[in-house]
Amino acid sequence: MTSSDLSRRSFLAAAAGAAALTTVGWTPAHALSSDDPRVTLPTPPSFPDGIPLFQQGYENWVQEIVFDQVWTCTPADAKDVVRLANWAHANGYRLRPRGTMHGWSPLTLVPGQDVEKVVLVDTLTRLNHVAVDAAAEPGRATVTAGAGAMLAAVLTALQDHGLGWANSPAIGELSIAGILAIDAHGATLPADGETVLPGASFGSVSNLITRLTAVVWDDGRGEYVLREFTRAEDAIRPLLTHLGRTFVTEVTLQAGPNYRLRCESSTDIPWWELFAPAGSPGRTFESFVARSGRVEAIWFPFTDTPYLKVWTPTPTKPPQSREVTGPYNYPYSDSIPKPLTDLLGQIVSGVGSATPLFGQTQLATFQAGLTATGGHDLWGWSKDVLFYLRATTLRMTAGGGVVLTERSNIARVINEFVTWHHARQQELQAQGRYPINGPFEVRLCGLDDQSEVTVETSGPPTISALRPRPDHPEWDTAIWMNVVGVPGTPGMSAYFREMERFMRANYSGNYATFRPEWAKGWAFTDDAAFEDAETIDHVIPDTYRAGVPDGDDWDAARAEYNAHDPHRIFSNPLLDRLLP
Repeated sequence: MTSSDLSRRSFLAAAAGAAALTTVGWTPAHALSSDDPRVTLPTPPSFPDGIPLFQQGYENWVQEIVFDQVWTCTPADAKDVVRLANWAHANGYRLRPRGTMHGWSPLTLVPGQDVEKVVLVDTLTRLNHVAVDAAAEPGRATVTAGAGAMLAAVLTALQDHGLGWANSPAIGELSIAGILAIDAHGATLPADGETVLPGASFGSVSNLITRLTAVVWDDGRGEYVLREFTRAEDAIRPLLTHLGRTFVTEVTLQAGPNYRLRCESSTDIPWWELFAPAGSPGRTFESFVARSGRVEAIWFPFTDTPYLKVWTPTPTKPPQSREVTGPYNYPYSDSIPKPLTDLLGQIVSGVGSATPLFGQTQLATFQAGLTATGGHDLWGWSKDVLFYLRATTLRMTAGGGVVLTERSNIARVINEFVTWHHARQQELQAQGRYPINGPFEVRLCGLDDQSEVTVETSGPPTISALRPRPDHPEWDTAIWMNVVGVPGTPGMSAYFREMERFMRANYSGNYATFRPEWAKGWAFTDDAAFEDAETIDHVIPDTYRAGVPDGDDWDAARAEYNAHDPHRIFSNPLLDRLLP
C-alpha cells in the first residue's frame, strides 16, 4: 500500500508505530478465551455459564485510551445482562458497556485505571435487534432497538417504512445506546417559517425516546432486575442521557415521515463574510440558517474560506443536483494524498511550522474532492444526505462545547468565537507556536423541546446538554463549536483549557450559557482533558443546577443513578468523581 492509499486512520496508527486497525465492528487481535492458558488477567470467579468471556484489548477511536487486555463478554440477551449485573455485585466487579468505541471522553474506561475487576459487555454482537412500528396515525411511528444496534441500521429500517428523523449524527457507525448515553445530535434547525413534520424533533436523539428498558437495583428483591420506563415517568429523565451510569438494554424512539434533502457545498466564502456580525450583508451563516436551517461550516487553520454545507428540504430533485441513493458520498474525506500524509508526519514529529501548509492542503483536498466527485450539489433521502462521515475519518481530539441562546444571537455567538480564535492563532504563530492543527467546526440544532415529543412526557433529559432553561424560555437554539487537533500536539491541551474558559465566561448571563459536549473534550488542564478538579467537582454540576428547579437538577439525577445502582457496578473512576 502506498502512502497515498493510506486511510487517515491507518496513517496515524502507522505514525504512532502501531498496526493499522479496521473500523467499526473491530475485534482486537489475540482475543483469548477465559480458559486459554495464555490469559494474563486473573480469571473472574464463578462467571455466569453460557456467556462467552474473552481477554481482549480496548482502544477508543482517537487512540488516547488504550488497554492491551480487558475482560470482555458477549451476552445473548437482556436477561444475560441481568445475570452479569448480579454476578458483578456478588463478586466486586464493574461492568462497562462496549459499543463501537468511537469517542473521546473516558466514560467507558479511564486511562491507567486498574481493570482486573472490570468486564466489558459487548453490545454489538447480539444485542442489536431493530423493529419498526409504522403506526397508521401520523407522528406515532416508533422504532425499537437493542443497545448495540447501529444508528445506520436503525435509520435504514425507518427509511424502509417511509420514516426518518429530522436530526441525526453524521456518522452511522455508532451504537444506539452509545449515542443516547451522551445525548448525540445533528446539525438541524427548522428554516424560518418551515412546517415541522409530525414526529420530528430538532434536539438530541435522547429527546426521541418514548420508553426504555434498563438494568436497575430492586430493593425489595435485593438484586438487579430489568425495568421498563415510559416517557411519562419522572424516573426516566436521568436515564435519557446517563453518561454510562446505567445499562440500557433496549430503547424505543419516535419517528416522523422521511423527507428529501438537498446538500449544497461551497468553499468560496471568506470566513469574515460567513462569520460576520449579526445583520451583516452577504453570504452569512445566519442567512443560510434562515433559508435552510441545516448548516455546518468547517474552517481549516490558516485558510480564508471555510468548507460550508447547507441542507435544504427539497421534495423534488433540482435539475442541477446529483441524486444519491446511499450514505457517505464524500469519499475523499476518508483518504488523504501523499502531500498531506507527509505534512501530517512532520507535525506528529514536532514540526509545528508545517501547520499552515497542512491546513491549506486539507482545504485544497476537499475542494478537489468536491469537484472530482460532483459533490457540490447532492439530493436524496435524509439519511443518505445527512450521513457524511465514516469512522475512518482523520483521528483528531476535540475541545469546545455548546452555547444555548436565542436564535437571533446565532451570528453574534459565532462571530465572537472566531474573532477570539483567529486573533489567538495569529498571536501564537508570531511566537512560533502551533498548538492547533485541525479545523474549527460549527453547526446548530434545537433544544430538547417537549412539544416535539409525541407521547406523554415528564420532561426533558435531566443532564442533556440540550435541556432547555426554564428561566430563559427565549433560548431556543444550540450552537455547537469545536476546535480539533492531532493528539499529542504540544500546547494543544493548554489551548483548549484557555478556550474552554473563554467560552464559559463569554457566553453567560442573560445572553447565553455554555455546556460541555459529553462525547468530546472538557475539564482541560494544561496537560490533559477530564482532569481539572474545579470543573469536574463544581463547574459542571453547577451548570446543571442553574435555571432549573431544585429537585429537578444535577443532584436529582445523581440521586436517581445511585438509587438504580447503589453498588456502582455501572461506573468508573471518572464517573465516581463526576457523579459521586
